[in-house]
Amino acid sequence: MNNPNAWLQFGLYVAALLLITKPLGLYLVRVLDTRGKTWLDPVVRPVERLTYRICGIDPEREQNWIGYTVSMLLFSLVGMLLTYFILRFQDKLPFQGLLNPQKFSGLTPPLAFNTAASFTTNTNWQNYAGESTMSYLSQMVALALHNFTSAAVGIAVAAALVRGIARHTAKTIGNFWADVVRVTYYLLIPICFVSAVALVSQGMIQNFKPYTVAKTMEPYTTSVQKTDDSGKPMVAADGRPVMVDQTVDSQTIVQGPMASQIAIKMLGTNGGGYTNANAAHPFENPTPFSNFLQMLSIFAIPSALTYYLGRMVKNQRHGWAVWSAMFAMFVAGVLVCWKFEAAGNPIHQSLGVAAADGNMEGKEVRFGIFNSALFATITTDASCGAVNAMHDSFTPLGGLVPLFNIETGEVIFGGVGAGLYGMLIFVILAVFIAGLMVGRTPEYLGKKIEAYDVKLVMLVLMVLATTILGFSAWASVTTWGQAGLNNSGPHGFSEILYAFSSCVGNNGSAFAGLTGNPADGNSHYNATLGLAMLFGRFLMIVPILGLAGNLAGKKLIPESSGTFRVEGITFVFLLVGTVLLVGALTFLPALAMGPVVEHFLMKAGTLF
Repeated sequence: MNNPNAWLQFGLYVAALLLITKPLGLYLVRVLDTRGKTWLDPVVRPVERLTYRICGIDPEREQNWIGYTVSMLLFSLVGMLLTYFILRFQDKLPFQGLLNPQKFSGLTPPLAFNTAASFTTNTNWQNYAGESTMSYLSQMVALALHNFTSAAVGIAVAAALVRGIARHTAKTIGNFWADVVRVTYYLLIPICFVSAVALVSQGMIQNFKPYTVAKTMEPYTTSVQKTDDSGKPMVAADGRPVMVDQTVDSQTIVQGPMASQIAIKMLGTNGGGYTNANAAHPFENPTPFSNFLQMLSIFAIPSALTYYLGRMVKNQRHGWAVWSAMFAMFVAGVLVCWKFEAAGNPIHQSLGVAAADGNMEGKEVRFGIFNSALFATITTDASCGAVNAMHDSFTPLGGLVPLFNIETGEVIFGGVGAGLYGMLIFVILAVFIAGLMVGRTPEYLGKKIEAYDVKLVMLVLMVLATTILGFSAWASVTTWGQAGLNNSGPHGFSEILYAFSSCVGNNGSAFAGLTGNPADGNSHYNATLGLAMLFGRFLMIVPILGLAGNLAGKKLIPESSGTFRVEGITFVFLLVGTVLLVGALTFLPALAMGPVVEHFLMKAGTLF
């Protein structure tokens, strides 16, 4: 960790994040609530009005929390069904020559369900390799469309909860349709356009060319599993795969509209890679600047939403306190992950790898250990899931950091919208705990926190815990769950735990040794991971919107000497402690069976 260059890069990243937080937060206030003038009005306002007219939307007519929730669920359901249809029949849709030049077939029903659920929920978990599965039409319409809409839904839900906190004796929390339209038109599309141009300038491709087949300088021979006439892998009587030699003298180079997909993939904290290697691919992430820009894009909106919170509740110090709690946990995660990756693997070192080289397994040389650890921490603090290194190759405790980040509910800045409304759940819980400690009725920004509010908070936390641990336990003891593993022992368990944590947390990254869409057609992982994503998104959003409606209707209580302050260092410590305590009590036993025990076994000379 004695790397001045790495510390300089980290300082630049933090400075850039701070620099954009306030102006983008003020812009969010204009977009979501005051609807003040923006420099985009001459171009966007007519399109916005036309959209309302075509869709029959009255943007001035607000909804109560039930109406807001029903609108959100219907919007998401229609989008999921449309995506499923496109993926299933991508080989039969128009413009095959232009939009499916590789002639990819339609996805199987289990994989189409899993992928549709994944992109609808802003998870972008991928049980497929994008460059060998998806047509250009599927990438642009079925997937990239959800990158915009799922991000807009998350921001809209966060805005609805903030309105519920800011308003009093009110029956409404906003208009879902107007929120989604304005976030998409005024925020996501303009920033993504600029970002895509910047990424193209770094060498990222953006075209509709067929894939390029290039001859290799030197042919080589590799061993592959033999397949039968139907294309299924063959196995011998003892269960081992039947292998044959194959000569390789060419390489297929992916083409397509990549930059436009990557821009919203990062800004919307979606994370789904155009290619299977995601941001480790030289086309998806060609330079150090593109790497920096993508990391900044991931945190940009979640960071700005904390400023939006402070402005809306008329307590900017509270907004900065929430930001500080997120930032403190972010820095701690980066330092821990970096420390263990820089320390390396003692077993590798016993084989001649220099200790100073650290753990470079699964990492791109052009990014190195620090940028790999930083990217891994950022992408799992947020519900992004994009990766520029393989988390499966991290050291046990280095890999524990991204896993635990997800299991906190991804509230360390978090996904666009999801990070803020997830953290506000912990804010209310922290205030409730503080009230119990001092023997007073808990109050949050002038509103009593009562039994109904706490029940909704606990329901959200229970969905996170029971879904992750329940599905992980089921998969760990079943034949289909173990069949997908690439590793045995505690690392194999970590692969399963990471998969369900990632899907419930709507993250999408993976310990990539897990096979979620096996060649034998077994659909258990496609089904269970798909359900986990839907539970983790919608079974949490519904009680959060119920909480927003209940808070909006409360009366304000004047401050008194006993009012617990929700700004300052005391509140930050309490909030951080609440997040870490809930996460540790819930998931420490599972983490002990996975990365923790693997760490000690690695020290004893055992790998998995």
